[in-house]
Amino acid sequence: MSKTRRREELLAAARTVFAHRGYQAKVEEIAAEAKVAKGTVYLYFPDKRSIFVELIDALFGRLAEAILRVDTGGDVAEQVKHNIRAILSVLVDDPDTMRMLFSHASGVDPAFGEKIDSFYDGLKMLLTESLKEGQELGIVAEGDARLYATFTLGGLKEILWEVARRPEVPRQREEIVDAVYALLQRGYLRVPPRPR
Repeated sequence: MSKTRRREELLAAARTVFAHRGYQAKVEEIAAEAKVAKGTVYLYFPDKRSIFVELIDALFGRLAEAILRVDTGGDVAEQVKHNIRAILSVLVDDPDTMRMLFSHASGVDPAFGEKIDSFYDGLKMLLTESLKEGQELGIVAEGDARLYATFTLGGLKEILWEVARRPEVPRQREEIVDAVYALLQRGYLRVPPRPR
């Protein structure tokens, strides 16, 4: 097996273990899930924290790639909905990573809490920059973009928490997309009417 493939298998095993046991999971459990010896894990990762950091960084990368820049020359409403849908898909299609984010173990180990905080801070920064760009384009109301981002991220976390707890929610994605879009439109979003 190639080193790249083995590394991916170890990360997949770690994602599953962290999702069910939280950050307090042991490297031995990751090795058992991957069906390898504990020493094999250490050939690829120096410690448990580095595995966790890589999983969270990969999630942030997938989210950043999924969000498209809005082009005011096109259908802005559909582009915003696409971005909402993309964020939901990245998280809902990877339930183990989503469970990792909502693990209650953040108080158990400072490294876990710091990495989760860093993840959300990165998302907030990404969203703040997107909202500032939207303000320049005239599709986001004037105001404190960071505060708008904080409200939006807080709402998104609650929606994702519901998705993590209730398995029927993923089937309602379009309802979620429409509801989030409607809320944004009544708030800071200023989408021009579609040309007829």
